Amino acid sequence: MLTAPTVIGVFGALLCASALGVILQRRIAEQHRSKETGDHVRLIISILVTFTAVVLGLLISSVKSSYDQFESRLNAFAGDITELDVRLREYGEDAVPIRAKLGAYLGAAIADTWRNEPPPSGVYPRFAASPGLERRQLGEMLINADMAIGKLDPPDLFHKRLVTQIENQMSATMTQRRLVLGTSRDTISWSLIVAMTAWLVIVFAVFGLIAPRNVVVYVTIVLCALSFSSAIFFILELDTPVDGFIYVSSEPLRNALRHIEGS
Repeated sequence: MLTAPTVIGVFGALLCASALGVILQRRIAEQHRSKETGDHVRLIISILVTFTAVVLGLLISSVKSSYDQFESRLNAFAGDITELDVRLREYGEDAVPIRAKLGAYLGAAIADTWRNEPPPSGVYPRFAASPGLERRQLGEMLINADMAIGKLDPPDLFHKRLVTQIENQMSATMTQRRLVLGTSRDTISWSLIVAMTAWLVIVFAVFGLIAPRNVVVYVTIVLCALSFSSAIFFILELDTPVDGFIYVSSEPLRNALRHIEGS
């Protein structure tokens, strides 16, 4: 995971830029230190700061929206599986193997995707490495359950109607899984992160260049660099909703698994 190295790198780059500005402040010619020059530089930098703040706000808003959407779709996916299990349970003994397939899928998906959480109990396939929800074998497990549903032989009209409901619910479940996968991937462009960091480096270099040399200024620059770095930290964390320090809990899927194992 690149979040920690990236945040540390951004923080270090901003401090180095400020230190470079402080060093250059001592070497620039006297005619470049006039009040008019300082006012002009402050005006230009204020425009760059505003532009950077707007882009930063848009990035945070975008990743938060994506994070919330993933959480919403995961809850819907868990709800679809629970509803599917209810219909299978109503069908009777012939649907028990299919319910077992669903339980094995959930156990494998939880254990493989949320590796920072304790794996669920039970018997299910265990994999050595990522990518979790997007793993081909997990998709095949759902496809096998779908094929087993297609082989059900309803003995009467009641069970025929149930099979239709089950097939429709299985189709909705697989569609919802595709939506979950669509929002589980990284969405932030690294080139945009690099560009925004470059803008901030320029801003901090100018801070060091025009700011007075005293402890209060140095502390303020450090705190400001820490604030920008933490903002980038949150952007990168929210952009990876299934791992890191900030992630969507697997509890909805665990609840669905408990529902399947409850009978």
